[in-house]
Amino acid sequence: MRKAVGIDLGTTYSVVAAIEGGKAEIIPNLEGFRTTPSTVGYVPNRRVIVGQIAKRQCIVNSINTITSVKRFMGARIFELDSESVDMPYKVMADDNFNILLYCPLVNREFRPEEISSIILRKVIEDAAVSTGKIINRAVVTVPAYFNVSQRKATQNAAEMAGLEVLRIINEPTAAALAYGLDKNKHEIIVIFDLGGGTFDVSVLEVGEGVFEVLAASGDSHLGGDNFDRTLLNYVVDEYYAQSNLDIRSNTTSLQRVTDAVEQAKIILSSMPIAFITVPFVIPHIKEDEPNHLLMEISRGKFEKLCSKLFARCYDPVEIAIKDSGVGKKRIDKVVLVGGSTRIPAVESIVAEVVGMELTKNINPDEVVAMGAAIQAGVLARELKEMLLLDVTPLSLGVEIMGGGFSRIIDRNDTIPVQKIEPFSTSELGQTTAEIKVFQGERDIAQANKCLGVFTLTGIRPVGQSLPRIDVIFDLDVGGLLTVTARDAKTLKEQSIIIRDSGDLTKEDVENMTKEAARYKKIDQRKLKENSLKRKLERLCKLADPILPMNSQGANIQNKNIEFLEETIVQIRRVIDSGRNSTLELLIPLKRDLLYYMTYFHLI
Repeated sequence: MRKAVGIDLGTTYSVVAAIEGGKAEIIPNLEGFRTTPSTVGYVPNRRVIVGQIAKRQCIVNSINTITSVKRFMGARIFELDSESVDMPYKVMADDNFNILLYCPLVNREFRPEEISSIILRKVIEDAAVSTGKIINRAVVTVPAYFNVSQRKATQNAAEMAGLEVLRIINEPTAAALAYGLDKNKHEIIVIFDLGGGTFDVSVLEVGEGVFEVLAASGDSHLGGDNFDRTLLNYVVDEYYAQSNLDIRSNTTSLQRVTDAVEQAKIILSSMPIAFITVPFVIPHIKEDEPNHLLMEISRGKFEKLCSKLFARCYDPVEIAIKDSGVGKKRIDKVVLVGGSTRIPAVESIVAEVVGMELTKNINPDEVVAMGAAIQAGVLARELKEMLLLDVTPLSLGVEIMGGGFSRIIDRNDTIPVQKIEPFSTSELGQTTAEIKVFQGERDIAQANKCLGVFTLTGIRPVGQSLPRIDVIFDLDVGGLLTVTARDAKTLKEQSIIIRDSGDLTKEDVENMTKEAARYKKIDQRKLKENSLKRKLERLCKLADPILPMNSQGANIQNKNIEFLEETIVQIRRVIDSGRNSTLELLIPLKRDLLYYMTYFHLI
């Protein structure tokens, strides 16, 4: 018998759930645990190990053990910060800057999708043994702020694991499904999802089998890993100050301390003090030299160390609520998702921003997988139909003449969605058009993330602006994008499916949204400047035929032609300079140019 499941492919842990007896149930792995570490290691004889056993041996085999691979899904090496690439194993890139993870034991480079597929294969094989059923279909979750290419990378990983992907859904949306399955009353819910590597906030309207995402925000580079890293750096630096011994110099030592730090962080969620104890932390030193690490960490000290990280939780909540169009007073519930929401400081921040008590009756580690299972059950006809209305986290569009960004699908548009926008050519007799697809919120296209480029050929060679080119954006329920350009007259068309595994820009999506507002006036000024330059260039070309008359000694009594020529020289000098902020220089020149061209009946 075949079974469809829901899978939470997490940064730190992965979870599988399925519908049993009409309810979502977590499927334990073969070790008996309800969560599986998202860890892959290689041991002698080139054998691959996954999950709990891989995590246990990571201390002594860290260079051959890959963790937190989700952070690399859909990323390019130049888009990552230094912390992301500072791993025990080697992070490198191919000629196209796509990330590769190197394992020296097998002397092989892996794509992040390959590692994720190994994790997925482990959890579905374990689930098959536990249920006694063939598992080959799944709903897989991703962070709400995963872009098009990151979603495609996740789908590729699932397919490499032998799964038919029924749907890719956002993690906060999955959590809402789990929370609201048996709820018939109408509610506004905020899902606060802080996991191992990503942070999402979604505002949903739930009621009578309809789950509508009103808005989403987040930080794609914030999670439990960041708290671990901050505390680790403090502990290592303090130990060096006390002993003059550098833990970072020994990979095994560093991994042992990393594990101890992670446990201390967990303890501090329920206790005011934690002790970090690592005996013989650095091997092979003199017997009479102490090398035991024993350090006391208070919750207050931890919160102080991570204060800047905690501060990054504020804005996404405010942005999501503002974008949703509902006031804080209309919010009925705030649901915490992800293991990092157990940190008391995080709970306090959410309660402070929203101004209400938090809902804690859901296991934050399991709720996403349970929601995915519910959606899988609906699609597999194991549960009654429900309507899931998700949104796209960032605007999608194309670059237009002058470098502007023309939005076709807006941020927070409900998906699936298809939109068509008409465009035309910019030059006389133009037969091809390059379509550049971008994702982001800046008015200048190049300031956003370029997702792909393709060329439409066979355009009718007619006058400027006469051909009609329809650009069609088709965003499916999984957030995967197909872009088509079509000549409305000849019906010739060209399409692109966004398959590139590029990530967002170096700034996370939250910063992109904030930058869009910050730079809005600058972008609009730049677009106005570019538009003026193009117009002046066309006008100058119209005047070119009469300018040689003056230099050739033609009988022109009116000195205005000399003034016209000088004006054109000045305009071209300004344009060719490549300087920014030339608007003030060009506006008076434009006024003079129009006067002289009108005088000579050129316009």
